[in-house]
Amino acid sequence: MAEIVMQEDTIVAPDISHIITEDDQPVDNIFSEKQQRLLAGSLNSFWRPDKPFVAFSNVGILYALHRPPIVPDMFLSLNVELPPDIWKKEHRSYFIWEYGKPPEVVVEIVSNTNGRENSRKIDIYSQIGVWYYVIFDPQHLIQKEHLRIFRFSTGNLIPKIDRELTNVGLSLTVWEGAYEGRHDHWLRWLDADGNLILTGHEHAQQEKQRAEQEKQRAERETVRAEQEKQRADQAEKKAANLAAALKKLGMDPDALDAS
Repeated sequence: MAEIVMQEDTIVAPDISHIITEDDQPVDNIFSEKQQRLLAGSLNSFWRPDKPFVAFSNVGILYALHRPPIVPDMFLSLNVELPPDIWKKEHRSYFIWEYGKPPEVVVEIVSNTNGRENSRKIDIYSQIGVWYYVIFDPQHLIQKEHLRIFRFSTGNLIPKIDRELTNVGLSLTVWEGAYEGRHDHWLRWLDADGNLILTGHEHAQQEKQRAEQEKQRAERETVRAEQEKQRADQAEKKAANLAAALKKLGMDPDALDAS
């Protein structure tokens, strides 16, 4: 970890001038890029926990001054907020000594057999103290399962038998469906009640469907009110015709009603 120096009761930030926060390397393959945005975007848009959080994709985690950053495909950190000035070098990446803690969840998406997701990265994330480490392997390149989740226990990341991230209030599922026009198996978040956390498009579609259902309900109410009015008009007309017929017979309808 970074060494924080104290000088006369003043905290002196470590020298990070040698650290590269952006290297302009190209993003991963198209599926991985979409999957990263799906995971981070849905949380940032529609997850509402009772605590602040940040969810990033393809952002470096700086965990030691003289070691290169590790750049997970996506990560989630709770009880932290973005600093006001994200252009400052110490705020451009996730410096653990700046945020005061490691992320709770890290996700790696396997796109080839050289990423060492199930070896070197497990060691690094164990060292950092990540609560949950997720490996999503849509092509089964390094594991038999689509999804493996590890949890931090006694200094190590050990495999979980379920997909619940209990300490975070989320769980994960492999969802088959269309995202941005592509039908595939996608890694998705579930909230504490087991509901799928929606994307922006899904939320818009849901709101559109809700508005259409409300419109149809209003139209049904209008039709029902019109039918009730027609029945009332018919009853009134029928009563008027009966009264006219009684008068022709020399009878007083009002007197009959009184009796």
